Amino acid sequence: MKTTSCRIVVMGVSGSGKSCIGALLASRLGVTFIDGDDYHSPASIDKMANGIPLGDEDRREWLETLAGLIGDHRRRDAPLVLACSALKRPYRELLRRGDPELIFLFLDGEREQLRQRLIAREEHFFRGEAMLDSQLHDLEAPDALEAVVSNIAATPDAIVTAFLQAKPECRRRRD
Repeated sequence: MKTTSCRIVVMGVSGSGKSCIGALLASRLGVTFIDGDDYHSPASIDKMANGIPLGDEDRREWLETLAGLIGDHRRRDAPLVLACSALKRPYRELLRRGDPELIFLFLDGEREQLRQRLIAREEHFFRGEAMLDSQLHDLEAPDALEAVVSNIAATPDAIVTAFLQAKPECRRRRD
């Protein structure tokens, strides 16, 4: 079986399940998964670990790096699933510089559910309700024309299945 060459960004605020859903989606498709958090600068990680929200300038170099990774996969006609918050429309436009056909899966959820998930995470640098509130404030949620929108109350498997039904061009095909 062959997967068409889709490049997909799984987006949402911290605690929405981007890494979990992204890894599951990539596994189901048999493609590369990249966690955007792995590309934050040490200074940005230090800020977040100390409960200081990132601003646009903090995110610019990170987003440019991710757009470069997306572009590299596009040039090679290689599929990719990338987890990235992509909170604002201009951030998503910057990522699209790597691939104008980039597909977004937006993981949407209620603040309390997100807060509970963040409390349960032990080994992550993102800390604090103030940071969650900052991300929720910054979020320019995409509509159904810009992204496939899934509520995080669904199971990861249900979210991935619904995405693949909404975007059949990204499913595996028989040769």
